[in-house]
Formats: sequence, structure tokens, C-alpha cells
Amino acid sequence: MPTQMKKLKLHGFNNLTKTLSFNIYDICYAVTPEQHQAYIEYIDEAYNAERLTQILTDVTDIIGANILNIAHQDYDPQGASVTILISEESIAAEELSNTEAPGPLPEAVVGHLDKSHITVHTYPETHPHGGISTFRADIDVATCGRISPLKALNYLLHSFESDIVTMDYRVRGFTRDVRGKKHFIDHKISSIQNYIAKDSKAKYQMIDVNVYQENIFHTKMMLKECHLQDYLFGVSPDDLTVKEIKMIDQKVKQEMAEIFYGQNLRRGL
Repeated sequence: MPTQMKKLKLHGFNNLTKTLSFNIYDICYAVTPEQHQAYIEYIDEAYNAERLTQILTDVTDIIGANILNIAHQDYDPQGASVTILISEESIAAEELSNTEAPGPLPEAVVGHLDKSHITVHTYPETHPHGGISTFRADIDVATCGRISPLKALNYLLHSFESDIVTMDYRVRGFTRDVRGKKHFIDHKISSIQNYIAKDSKAKYQMIDVNVYQENIFHTKMMLKECHLQDYLFGVSPDDLTVKEIKMIDQKVKQEMAEIFYGQNLRRGL
């Protein structure tokens, strides 16, 4: 476990690069043309470039940054990309090394980045026969300096409310203190879960794969409870037979398990 370093006095600029990468997955069942159209309309509304730009702008405020440039693009028939270049500004907030408290939630966004960026790319995917559609979004928050992307962790989790979330946090490079000693990390962390709010911990099953000596931290999250109505488009559970409900429920849960465990599983899970 890294040693906690308080009030670290550096020589010059903090050259550590801290990167938080999200892969989020939303799953649905859409088998008819009408259901597919309802799914596409949902994707276009929930994950269009305008909304994604607003989310990333909020992230910039949360972690304490200035926006230098924004590039965004919607794709046909669906999907979007947004890239924001950001720069660090002077902050008087408490150093990350002094706390493991979670960052703010969406209703409590507060603000304060250099050589840093935030990006999001979306990947809508549909199975041609099985009825399962899986939407993926990749989000990267890379900062250089004292500011940490971990401050935006809970805001991003609550903004997307996804079925599956995989997160990677890595600290790269080194910085020097006033005595010339190299420091390869400037804050204490044993798991990304240290920074996840209690409500998310209650909702998700989580596992870690960490490489402490390399300052690499990996956490995977999967919803504990699934409600069928949340995965249907253009149809209600009341319109389905007991057999259809069981079949769809099985397909959704198997899709989630395969993504979570990273392997194909036998039908029936």
C-alpha cells in the first residue's frame, strides 16, 4: 500500500499524470422494428453530444479546471464523441492526500486543470437476432498536477446509472520534492472503492484487480437487482407471457454476467 504523504513540498510542477477510465454499459431488449426505433430514440436523447458535453463540462468544474477547447460530434444513426482540453488553475482546496471522502454527487456540483483532457465516445451495439442491445460509452479523465479525476467519480456514476461499470485508475510518471527525491504517487489509495459513495456500493456488486506496485487500480461493478421494465422498449411486462418474461430476464442477466466476468457463459445463468 502506498505511503500517505502530507503537505508534500515539490520542486516545480507536479508531473504526475492521473487517469480515470470508465467503460459503462446499458443493456436492453428490443426485438421488433418498433422496439429498435424506441431504443435508438432513447440513445439519441440520453447520449447525444449536447448532453455529454454538459456532463464533461460539469466534470471539469468538479475537478477544478479551465476549458481550453471543446470538440463534439453526433453520428448517424446514433452515437457521439466529445473531447475537452483542460488546464489546471490555482486551487486552495484540501489536498486529495488528506482525504478519502467521495466526490460530489450531481445535485452538489462545486468547482475548480494543464496538459489534461476529458473524452467520451459511445458505441451502440445490437444483436441482429437475439433481441439484446448493449450500449457502451468510454470516458477518460486525464489530469496532470495536483488535481485528481477521482473527485468526479461519483458524479459520473450518478450521471449514467449504468448496468455495468468498469473503472481503471492509474498514476504515471513521477514528481520531485524540494530535496530532489522522486515520488511516484502523491496520495493514499488502496482501491477505487475508497472513493465510491455508499448508495452506489449498496446497489452494485464489485470486484477489484489492483497492481499496487505499479499504481494501477481496477474495479468492476454490476447491478445487484434488475427490474424487467427498465430493459424493455415499446412494450410493457404486462403485455408479455410468463414464458417471455422468463426468457428476456435470462437473456439480460446473461449479457450482464458475460460483460462483468469478461467471458461467454452457457445459457441459463
